[in-house]
Amino acid sequence: MPLLGNFCLLFALALAIYCFVVGVIAAVSKNAVGYRLAETARRAGMASFVAVLLAAVALVYSALTDDFSVAYILHHSNRALPAPYKFAVLWSGQEGSMLFWALLLSCYGFVLRLRHKVDQRLVAMASMVLAGIQVFFLILVNFVAKPFGMMDRVVADGNGLNPLLQYPEMVIHPPMLYLGYVGVSVPFAFALAALIMRYPGEKWIHLTRKWTMIAWCFQSVGILLGAHWAYAVLGWGGYWGWDPVENASLLPWLSGTAFLHSVMMQEKRGMMKVWNIWLIFITFMLSILGTLLTRAGLVSSVHAFAQSSIGPWFTTLLGVVFAVCLIFYIKNRDHLKAENKLESLVSRESSFLFNNLVLLGACFAVLCGTLFPILSEAVRGVKMNLGAPFYNKVMIPIGLFLIFLTGVGPLLAWRSTSYGSIKRNFAIPATVSFTVMVTLMVVWYRSGIRFWTDLNQIYALLSFTLGTLVTATIASEFIRGGRVLQNKLQTNLLAGVYLLMRRNMRRYGGYVVHFGVVLVIIGLAGTAFNKDQEKELGVADSMQIGHYELRNQEYTQDDNANYRSEAALLDVYKDGKYLTRLNPEERWFKASGGQPVHIVANYSTLVEDLYVIYEGSPNGHPFIKALVNPLVNWIWIGVLVIIFGTGMALVPNAAPVTAQVPKAVAVSAMEKQGMRAAGVSE
Repeated sequence: MPLLGNFCLLFALALAIYCFVVGVIAAVSKNAVGYRLAETARRAGMASFVAVLLAAVALVYSALTDDFSVAYILHHSNRALPAPYKFAVLWSGQEGSMLFWALLLSCYGFVLRLRHKVDQRLVAMASMVLAGIQVFFLILVNFVAKPFGMMDRVVADGNGLNPLLQYPEMVIHPPMLYLGYVGVSVPFAFALAALIMRYPGEKWIHLTRKWTMIAWCFQSVGILLGAHWAYAVLGWGGYWGWDPVENASLLPWLSGTAFLHSVMMQEKRGMMKVWNIWLIFITFMLSILGTLLTRAGLVSSVHAFAQSSIGPWFTTLLGVVFAVCLIFYIKNRDHLKAENKLESLVSRESSFLFNNLVLLGACFAVLCGTLFPILSEAVRGVKMNLGAPFYNKVMIPIGLFLIFLTGVGPLLAWRSTSYGSIKRNFAIPATVSFTVMVTLMVVWYRSGIRFWTDLNQIYALLSFTLGTLVTATIASEFIRGGRVLQNKLQTNLLAGVYLLMRRNMRRYGGYVVHFGVVLVIIGLAGTAFNKDQEKELGVADSMQIGHYELRNQEYTQDDNANYRSEAALLDVYKDGKYLTRLNPEERWFKASGGQPVHIVANYSTLVEDLYVIYEGSPNGHPFIKALVNPLVNWIWIGVLVIIFGTGMALVPNAAPVTAQVPKAVAVSAMEKQGMRAAGVSE
């Protein structure tokens, strides 16, 4: 199998080089011969996917059959490793992750080339750009990070998979994150191809937007699973610690979010063309940077599972990509002139512009904080890390302002919004959010919470208030448009709302995404009220945290081929009533030299989590740390809503709904606005 894998990778490299070189020749020739050459390049690009897939299958087969003659399998697997984790060996180390990158990239390229009839010239140029990226990664796996390197001698067993990766979600989390990272390559290829070709119209934007939404959705799922893995495995009580590799996954997500918003400016008003092209370029470069940080060991991180000298290769790639983008931008920048200008600061356009500026500001702040250790070492010779307090101080106000813009933006009209319209549209959402804010202040005060003395609790109050504003705004948009269809089509409100969504899936799917973001913000706001307690518990001892009491019944030990473990058996009571039994555990994996991993026990409800960690038994008795984390489940629910909304936005619209309106019927300005939102023609 190693020989087959090596041959497939070399063959895939040859095919990718052919696809790139012949694609360039075909683009230059612009005649019948060039068309035929472009077709052969397209087929070569599709064949490269099959070759890389066979190489990946060969590596997985080697892991499943315990072929320790392959150095990569020796270093990342062992005989006692369960089969699902042997499959995860494909992306668990440096060489395998690069092969996985190449596999996903060739898969995206296969789908792109399969849909070549969408626009043959544009797709052919994008295919050529994508082939250039494929060549880079195939050079890496053939000559730098070789997944099929052979051992001088065969050993009886391997070193085992990193214990932190031996968790069910880690079979899903890296593929999702990499599908997001790699997926950005396709919109980047379209954007660069359109710029090179001086492509007329906005068709490339429509194609790019859909590919970006797919990559953005995968990135969102990957970030969620990574946060949940950190919450369940790392055993520190949280889900986001502003770790450099966590930040690396967030960077392209932020810039991609900015693009998905600002692209509407180009589609509706022919504005922000330069912004959009560079947002795609930046998002792709940030995805490459994220891969560099994750796999090249530039920063110290619990998530960075590889240390290698691969960094200069990625640095070179980033330099080449930036140079190519800059050259073609300078050459063809006159093609990106805006067709309209901003007419009013109180308009939908201005809200998108502010949204873009804030998202890019957040992206820049996270990037500076992430790279600060590298920069400080280069300047002062000492690595200086910026911890969570720095990020919280900067990012929480930025996040709150983004939520405010999310609530305000849909209520503003394109071009300019009148004072009367603002007053009319904002009245109900503002009243509801103000009522919620006052109610929370009163309830918290009566509960003994002096929120004005704690900045985090003030932020929590603002989060709930602004979240209510966004929710009320979204609800008003659905209800207002639904009522218009209800009246015009003589149906009920629920049917009207359904028809409204089917008429404009992108817009209302976006509103569902915004509601999902609100749920995530609510979950994050709960951290302001976290509680923690730790205590050594002998048999029959107990500890109290909030309304919960934990009683230690006994503690157990276990030993199997893969690991040995210790666990505590804790009965949980709330206000004196028995709830459940929790079994927090600590495992020591044998193949990894006894590296410990926490298996957290968690009793979770919509209100709060009781999160219990087994921290060892230094004096012969379990040492238990317990936390009460409010509202955490709303984070996971919110991301599921975001995924659902993204899926909605990708669904094609239904046919426009029309209704005959008698000429004698007068239609108010508000009804007209609702009709436009609902897609009803007068």
